[in-house]
Amino acid sequence: MHLIPRIQTLAAEAAAETIALREHLHANPELSFQEHNTVAYVTQQLHALGLQTQPIANTGVVALIEGRNPGARTVALRADMDALPITEQNEVAYKSTNPGVMHACGHDVHTSSLLGTARILTQLREEFEGTVKLMFQPGEELLPGGASLMIKEGVLENPKPASVLGQHVFPRLPAGKIGIRAGRYMASTDELYLTVRGKGGHGAMPEQNIDPVLVAAHIIVAAQQIVSRRANPKLPSVLSFGKVIAQGATNVIPNEVYMEGTFRTLNEEWRNEAHEHLRRLCEGLAESMGATCELEIRRGYPYLENEPALTNRVEQAAVEYLGRENVVELDQWMAAEDFAYFSQATSACFYRLGTAAADGSSRYTSSVHTPTFDIDTKALETGPGLMAWLTLRELAEQQA
Repeated sequence: MHLIPRIQTLAAEAAAETIALREHLHANPELSFQEHNTVAYVTQQLHALGLQTQPIANTGVVALIEGRNPGARTVALRADMDALPITEQNEVAYKSTNPGVMHACGHDVHTSSLLGTARILTQLREEFEGTVKLMFQPGEELLPGGASLMIKEGVLENPKPASVLGQHVFPRLPAGKIGIRAGRYMASTDELYLTVRGKGGHGAMPEQNIDPVLVAAHIIVAAQQIVSRRANPKLPSVLSFGKVIAQGATNVIPNEVYMEGTFRTLNEEWRNEAHEHLRRLCEGLAESMGATCELEIRRGYPYLENEPALTNRVEQAAVEYLGRENVVELDQWMAAEDFAYFSQATSACFYRLGTAAADGSSRYTSSVHTPTFDIDTKALETGPGLMAWLTLRELAEQQA
């Protein structure tokens, strides 16, 4: 506890630099697995702190901060670096200079915040035992997910972290607050691609055709019974179709209909079972109506599990640093995050960093993945300091 005032002071002193880092990253966004300039910039910042770096997953980088007795234990901290294919509508000095690309999900915040944490921890090397592993990750927004590639390339080895911490912006909480939830927090995500083939023809002579539009409509409606009647009602599941293309006309029945959708849940066993239910339903229903259906399921990220004991420790430490009133319990969220791969591989905790206006006004409340997303920069003081404190507490816990 005696280090909290010192960390808060260091975070406040570094806030202007952390904001500058974020604004540079925001103005220069790069898409998933194309983060070449971003990783070069991050690497430069890490070298300026006296840290050695190691490239990973092509456009990722890892660095170690060693305290006293570095072999004692390791905690890993993760930030993602990629941007989205969105045209920014904010009129700010740090507006994206890369047309059609924007940091609309806050990864610029995550990256600059972790650099801020690194700045703090390098000044506190004599205050902790063990090693802090900094993981700057590419490609969170695009399958197969940069986290999975980093894990395959050994990011969770040499040294092996006992726990992994990550944070994500949250525009529904004011800056200065965080949100957290133990256990299952975010959903798995699978992409669905369906092609229904029939026999097209004149809309006035349906008896001569096999109408794939009608078949597709039946599939869209019938598939919902997988969620409403096959899933355990206590287990969240989402099945949504967001794209339907039937290129006929007012009097033309097309030969085929193309559809795209998503399936999400919070249980891997049910996830696999639901895939089979969906496949049988689509193919069987199409066949019963004289058509065919091809279903491709692109398996995405697993569900995200915040390890309960670790998460409870993180929550307690966050209360120490921020105060009870600034630590909020979250509900489950059916969005997906490839941090889930870390949570499936080791003890992990993923929490949310408030980024709405700290004064309670309506500023900075645009959702992530929108062209007007932005943050209250107070979050760039809260985020680095809090993560530094959580890291020290977790290193001390493992020692105990």
